Amino acid sequence: MRLRAAGVVAGALVLLPVATAATPPPARVQVSADEFGLTLSRTSLRSGAVIVELVNFGEDDHDLALRRVGGKRTYRIGLVRPGRTGELETRLRAGRYVLWCTLTDHRARGMRATLRVA
Repeated sequence: MRLRAAGVVAGALVLLPVATAATPPPARVQVSADEFGLTLSRTSLRSGAVIVELVNFGEDDHDLALRRVGGKRTYRIGLVRPGRTGELETRLRAGRYVLWCTLTDHRARGMRATLRVA
């Protein structure tokens, strides 16, 4: 806790706590996967710390990749079996992100989505 001097009272220095900005919790987005689509719980979130959760409601295995348009880094949630959940905790910069399932032809069959980070 940081303190600041408030003044001198009868020869003693009085210190008061200084309010500090609390770190906001990570933004969250849930990505629901099934055959053959991805549905986002929200289409935009704030930049900074984020948690991306992949929930597999399908009958096939799925995974998730996301990359900022124009960026070079690909974030990944590995293979998630039916009825299971995978999670990625990271920091995302502002921009538009493309999300997709990397397995076989899943992306071509419609397992893709877009997320805006502001």
